[in-house]
Amino acid sequence: MLEFRSRNIFPLLPLCFFFLHFSSIFVPTFTYTLPDQYFINCGSSSSVDVYGKTFVGDENRGRFSLSSGNNGPVQDPRFSGVGLYRSARVFRKRSWYEFDAEQDGTFVVRFHFLPFPSLGNVSDARFSVVASGFSLLSQFTVEKSNSSPYVEEFFIKMAAGKFKVYFVPEGYNSFAFVNAIEFFIAPPGFLPDSATRVTREGSRGDDYKNLLSLPSRVIHRINVGGKNIMPNNDTLLRSWIPDDPYLFNNETAKDSVPYGFRPQYQSPGSTEFDAPEFVYRTAKQMNIDNSRSNLFNMTWRFPVKGGAKHLLRVHFCDIVSVTSNEGLKFYLYVYSQFSVRIWPFDVIPQLASPFYRDYLVDSDDSGFINVSVGPDDTSRVANAFLNGVEIMQLIEDTSSVSDEGGGGGTHLFIIIGSVVGSAIFVVIVILLIVFLCFKRRKLKAVETFDRPLVPLYGGSSYSRTTDKTVLGSPFADLNLGLKLHLSEIQSATKNFDPKLIIGEGGFGKVYKGMLRNGTRVAVKRSEPESGQGVPEFETEIMVLSSIRHNHLVSLVGYCDERDEMILVYEFMEKGTLREHLYSEESREKSTPRSTLSWEQRVRICVGAAKGIHYLHTGSSGVIIHRDIKSTNILLDEYYVAKVADFGLSRSGPPDQTHVSTEVKGSFGYLDPEYFKFLQLTQKSDVYSFGVVLLEVLCARPVVSARDPVSLVEWGMSWIRKEQLEQIVDPLLEGKINPGSLRKFGETVEKCLQEYGADRPNMVDVLWDLEYCLQLHQTVTPQVPYDDSMTDVGVPMPVIQRLPSHSLPSDDDDESHMSFTNTSQVNAGEVFSLLKIDEAR
Repeated sequence: MLEFRSRNIFPLLPLCFFFLHFSSIFVPTFTYTLPDQYFINCGSSSSVDVYGKTFVGDENRGRFSLSSGNNGPVQDPRFSGVGLYRSARVFRKRSWYEFDAEQDGTFVVRFHFLPFPSLGNVSDARFSVVASGFSLLSQFTVEKSNSSPYVEEFFIKMAAGKFKVYFVPEGYNSFAFVNAIEFFIAPPGFLPDSATRVTREGSRGDDYKNLLSLPSRVIHRINVGGKNIMPNNDTLLRSWIPDDPYLFNNETAKDSVPYGFRPQYQSPGSTEFDAPEFVYRTAKQMNIDNSRSNLFNMTWRFPVKGGAKHLLRVHFCDIVSVTSNEGLKFYLYVYSQFSVRIWPFDVIPQLASPFYRDYLVDSDDSGFINVSVGPDDTSRVANAFLNGVEIMQLIEDTSSVSDEGGGGGTHLFIIIGSVVGSAIFVVIVILLIVFLCFKRRKLKAVETFDRPLVPLYGGSSYSRTTDKTVLGSPFADLNLGLKLHLSEIQSATKNFDPKLIIGEGGFGKVYKGMLRNGTRVAVKRSEPESGQGVPEFETEIMVLSSIRHNHLVSLVGYCDERDEMILVYEFMEKGTLREHLYSEESREKSTPRSTLSWEQRVRICVGAAKGIHYLHTGSSGVIIHRDIKSTNILLDEYYVAKVADFGLSRSGPPDQTHVSTEVKGSFGYLDPEYFKFLQLTQKSDVYSFGVVLLEVLCARPVVSARDPVSLVEWGMSWIRKEQLEQIVDPLLEGKINPGSLRKFGETVEKCLQEYGADRPNMVDVLWDLEYCLQLHQTVTPQVPYDDSMTDVGVPMPVIQRLPSHSLPSDDDDESHMSFTNTSQVNAGEVFSLLKIDEAR
């Protein structure tokens, strides 16, 4: 028995107090106070108190300066907006504000924009904002009808010294303006200088270094499970918005009961400046009964700029556990390939203790970043939660705006140079027009009969063409960067050796070749007697020289010497999709021969859908392919799908509902609405792609001399009878997840609706196909599948997007699609990615 000896405790008390005092020295402390400098009320001499800070009128300049001339204050006291937005500083020429950065660090820079009547024609306000050699905002505009202010926020690392912000009007009659500016230092260590790098394919296994060398722009700041948070309730005057518009499926998540106390901020977790307590006191958790029979993920989909780098910060605070956070483990997913386990107990073994994680995410061509949380199979508690999300885009666009102030002589030189340059440009344009008109006069356009137009590797296509001219393409010299000499092409194809032919059609033959630099290519050569080719030849060059995407076949070059019209493409090792579905010999017999697995087929369809979606949304004018078919979907050595053959494509402005034109395309794939009314739309491509999906499912030709019933009629008849299994390729029997098959059939049916208004957009088709892939990977066909929680019949929403200008990029770049940070994605009806082991 142990005996308690009270007399022994007293000598230990001083020692205990010593250790308590000594340990308190190492308790981390965080000292930071939101500075009072600089908060500027632009265009005014009076100060305004907003959110507990005094915005000083820029007419009363103190510790900052403003460029003289070319700017002026504009005020509208009658404007109903708050005091901060009743005045603005307007800039007619390049102008600047200059501030003193009193110490090294990361600074917060915010610009407030809200037009009011006294500003005049706001449509003329197109300008750029430049700082530290980077274009923070480029070609920035505001909507006059918008009643809410635009607040653009940036983080910039800088050394102590002068800091200039330039406002640069873009255009002759344009002007720039700003209502208010905030400039202050952020808390120490607020942003990391390195973070784990994540791509669509998963983690690259390394950290992205020197992250702070680039400015970052706040794109999204989301309070998950909570309401709007106004700046007066945020420690750094930030605004947070609810997550509901970005949630894939409202059925998968529910708001947690708000935490009634202040979160336990402590090291190594978050501070109150990383996110306010209102973010950590609310959350979303999984909407399940804690059983493991129907586990799934909660997924959010955030629109971002495609092909850009983004800092993703996710906030966690366990307010969902009851007594301890030790038993709750779950996974965080970025896209679907990258996953990391989140165990709050391992960070801070205490409930309601907030922390966050940072990742550098490379956005892909979809223009979205997907963030998911889902349960860990080894966790005692089947649950997951999320409190907040922040996404900041790294700005890599540099600016040539100089920090040197220009004098009157400099401005005069610029004006004279601009006038002389404009005059020279006009003369060049006139000469080009005269030259083109002279050459086109020699082109005799004659409508001829329908003839097959060869896709890149063969197949048939029906189109109306013009007579070919021996003069070659009339615009070829405008694309000198892609022009190849005939001698190089002859060398690549061994003088068009018949043994190298890999395809043939109405346009001519296609040869396999190798350029002198070792690049393998496919050479498409027009036949002189084909009676067609000039319009298709021109269109192909114009389209493919202005766009580039991982799921579009790249144009390597062209040649129009003498009477030749030759197009040179990247070589696609596996040929056409049709070749992998059925052979030329089996086309008449309607016998399947495909060796592609179901997962391979769906992945190919997803890739093709991405390429078509980019054509519809990723360029300055919508591009309608007009000849989508299985022979125009090519496969590289890894079975990555790329869309080819743009000779029949048509383009138009983003807001154009249709293009009135004669019918062109391939028999069996033609949109019936387009055929009847001669009105070509994006939905025409959707219909043709639906035919391709049916080919992929059935491994049968679209039309057959043996069978008078087309594939569409035959397939749709079984789909309407809900007997989809009757038309599946026999080689796939028993190898497809039933939910995936059912969803695929629904997608086909939606695409093949008679009227375009009833068909989905390509983005919806893409989402459906990605979901089919997720369903197939979730459960193997041998296991009974219960999809009661994931009804594959859920309709997919139509997402409103803003198409951006398409620019050429490197082959390994993703597409460049821009989305404004105010875009709202109505994706409440779209189901989240299902959990697949530890990676879904």
